[in-house]
Amino acid sequence: MTSMDIHQILEHLPHRYPFLLVDRVLDVVPGERITALKNVTINEPFFPGHYPHHPVMPGVLIIEALAQTAAILSFRTMGGKPDDKSVYYFVGIDNARFKRPVSPGDQLIFEVSISANRRGIWKFAAVAKVDDQVAAEAELMCTVRAIE
Repeated sequence: MTSMDIHQILEHLPHRYPFLLVDRVLDVVPGERITALKNVTINEPFFPGHYPHHPVMPGVLIIEALAQTAAILSFRTMGGKPDDKSVYYFVGIDNARFKRPVSPGDQLIFEVSISANRRGIWKFAAVAKVDDQVAAEAELMCTVRAIE
């Protein structure tokens, strides 16, 4: 399986509306990379407040969507799915840059690749694009931790 529909995504992420920010996985190569998408619509819950006169998707949510995409890649690489006894956490975000605004009607394409995995810390190179233009990019670090 190299692509994933929303039902398969829901099996690999604990997030739910309004915080699930990945609509489809286009391609995944466990241990290497993933490409996913989000269709950005005017119905997103953040648009009425950001900004009513010129809706723009908050950059922090673009980074969160990239992290959710990275989480899917991690779980596919580990050959498992999240459970009630663990949480996938951010442990770092480096070199985050925002290159263009993302507006209703845009389709965000997320490209995430594994840079390293040492002692349970995953490092990713992540890029979000709209129409082949970079909207945001960052180096992400995440880990899976048991809930106590």
